[in-house]
Amino acid sequence: MADKPDLGEINSFDKAKLKKTETQEKNTLPTKETIEQEKQSEISR
Repeated sequence: MADKPDLGEINSFDKAKLKKTETQEKNTLPTKETIEQEKQSEISR
């Protein structure tokens, strides 16, 4: 079947060849206080 992926490549994959990376959060979620301030500014308009 051509629609099934070939898992042969996964079995021979070497994780040791991967580079170590640092993950950084770019889009942080707003705090509860920030959300409340936004709601208040919307009401006062």
